Amino acid sequence: MKLEEIRSLAKILQDAGLTCLEVTEDGQKIKLEKRPPAPAAAFAVPPATANVPAAGSGGASAGKPESAEHFKEIKSPMVGVFYTSPSPESEPYVKVGSKVKKGDVICTIEAMKLLNEINSDQNGEIAEICADNGQVVEYGQTLFKLR
Repeated sequence: MKLEEIRSLAKILQDAGLTCLEVTEDGQKIKLEKRPPAPAAAFAVPPATANVPAAGSGGASAGKPESAEHFKEIKSPMVGVFYTSPSPESEPYVKVGSKVKKGDVICTIEAMKLLNEINSDQNGEIAEICADNGQVVEYGQTLFKLR
């Protein structure tokens, strides 16, 4: 099989959104396989752990963990790119201080070239937005903290 034919097959794989393509021609067999990129979790985890206070810390920071326990978290239901608004020109769905009700759209996550609206699963007030616009988020990563 010639290089041009292989490139053509690779383009078909990409354009059709396939993850695997296998062709047998004149006794020759070629298999093209597209693997998902390595998860960004290894890079995203350390910043999240930086917010956890050290065990046995006292003084003024001792009150922070107690108040943090009162937050309700909304976590990402999938891996993808986090967006705070429907388009770059639009206002964000929510801001810190916004009141949300169960079912309100609070962000979108782009996964496999599809924009998925993420709805609040509870009532509350946005206390913190835990991901940056355009950041890759992981399944189970905290996106919002509610009061």
